[in-house]
Amino acid sequence: MTAAPHMDNLDLATTAREMADRSPAGSLDHAAATSVAITCATTRDVREARAALDGITPASVREAALELFGRLSAGSAG
Repeated sequence: MTAAPHMDNLDLATTAREMADRSPAGSLDHAAATSVAITCATTRDVREARAALDGITPASVREAALELFGRLSAGSAG
């Protein structure tokens, strides 16, 4: 049994940026993915990124960003 590859914050940021680029501008998916990309690119680790995402407003973007971040950090994005 092999473990899922470890993704650091820059890997998470790159993946989120790619997702944002594929999402329609102005959509909730685009806003969430962009938020995750910027947050992961500017924080040191997953714990710090998660804490920063808790401060995103409005709530709908925060919830979507946290859900996306959870999937990405668990290695099941798509």
